[in-house]
Amino acid sequence: MGDREQLHELRQQAHNSGIEGNSKMTEEQLREALRKVGKGEQPQMAKQKAKR
Repeated sequence: MGDREQLHELRQQAHNSGIEGNSKMTEEQLREALRKVGKGEQPQMAKQKAKR
């Protein structure tokens, strides 16, 4: 899978997890936010923490 396809898939997963407005997040930020949501954190809080 190419980098663009992988990033698109991460953005789709983030959207499906409730992380809204993720288009400006980096791949690393998306992965961190998805990890946090997977551990039970609220999606928007996970997004904020990942963007710090």
